[in-house]
Parts: sequence; structure tokens; C-alpha cells
Amino acid sequence: YLLHFLLFFSYVAVRASAASVLSPDVAHRLLRREVQVIFAFLVFSVVKLVKENSTEASMADILFYAKAFLFAIAFYLDYYLALWYALAFFVIYVVTQQPPYEGLGTAVKLTPLQLESVLTESSTSRFWLIEFRALNSYECLRTSRFIPELSITYSNKNLSFGIVDLGLFPNAAEKFGISLSGGMSELPTYILFENAVEVTRFPEFSSVVNPPITKGLLCHHFELDLRLLEYVNGK
Repeated sequence: YLLHFLLFFSYVAVRASAASVLSPDVAHRLLRREVQVIFAFLVFSVVKLVKENSTEASMADILFYAKAFLFAIAFYLDYYLALWYALAFFVIYVVTQQPPYEGLGTAVKLTPLQLESVLTESSTSRFWLIEFRALNSYECLRTSRFIPELSITYSNKNLSFGIVDLGLFPNAAEKFGISLSGGMSELPTYILFENAVEVTRFPEFSSVVNPPITKGLLCHHFELDLRLLEYVNGK
């Protein structure tokens, strides 16, 4: 975020130095384009902040729009400047990575062996909702706070939440029927187990196109409200 911030505001210095060599007509057209770009960026940012229920997703999308608009206005000013910005953004992409959500809530990070153990032990929860993810996947970063936040609301003696990082344990993917090919398109995968038996998962095997993952979608798909209500009622 700091590197992006410094790079974005470097345009202020570039613009100030270019002002003395631009003709009044070109400077006027450039200012008009800059106002249009800023307005469009603000509109897109507000829409994303309203639609997304993940800070990570919102920040990633806002950074993407900011880079696209900065590249466009830099190209209008000078295409060499646009190429310089493209190179700088590429370097940031290579050497840094958007940080995942660090909070765990009541969810626990599990190795495949630990997962097998908690699923088969009679003393643990009846239901386990497990997120299989790899943090080199953008979608996994975007959704990294969902399970921790859901676990705070829905964890009880019957339902527990866990996270398995297939980036660290890729060999476990085949056991749970998760494909890591095609750019890790099946990650994250969420599986609900009842007494070590899979009840349902998202995305489903039969689904070709899946909607964007949200906390609301996960609640509906795994019927978390119903399961919490049943626990409260002692069923």
C-alpha cells in the first residue's frame, strides 16, 4: 500500500514539472481529462465499497482502478511516462503481495493430518466448515476474512470452522477432490463435514459458472442461520 501510495502521488510531481512546457491548449485539455478521470475513479470506488463486504476485495479493486486511470492519464501526457508507470506497477506486483486478513476469529488453521484428526474424533464438533485456500490466489485473498468473521457469529458446540492452506499442502487437494489446475480456479473451496462425511461444498462439482463469493452466499449455501437456530433450540 505504501509503494502504491508513493507511486500514485509521484504524478503530482510529474504534472508540476510538465506544466511549464505544456501549451495553454494542451494544459487545458489535460486538466479536463484529469477531472474526468478523478470523477470516474471516485464513482467506481464508491460502488465497490458499497457492493463488496470484504476490505481486501475493496482495496484490491480500488488499487486496480487507480492504476488503470493513472496509466490512461499518463499515456495522454506522454506514452514514455505511461510505460514507466506500467513497469513500476509490474515491479510492485512481483516484489509485494496484497496481505491476507490476519484475524482468525474462532476458526483454526489446520494441516491435513490435523483436519483428519478433528473430523474423526468423537469429542470434537459434529459439523466442520472448512475453507481450502492458497494465498497466491487473488480470489483467496479477496475472501480471506469471510470464514474468520463467520466463525465469530456461528461457532458453537455443534459447528466449528477451520482453514487448510493448500499452498502449503498441495498434495491434500486430490484427497478432497479439489483441482489446482487452471489457475487454481476452484479455490477457495468450502466443504461442510458432518461426522467426517462431506455434506455439501461450494463451488459444487456440477456448477459451471459460480456467483462471486460473499458471506451472504456462504451463509445461505451452508444454512448457517438454520444450524445456529437448531443449536439454540437444543436440536
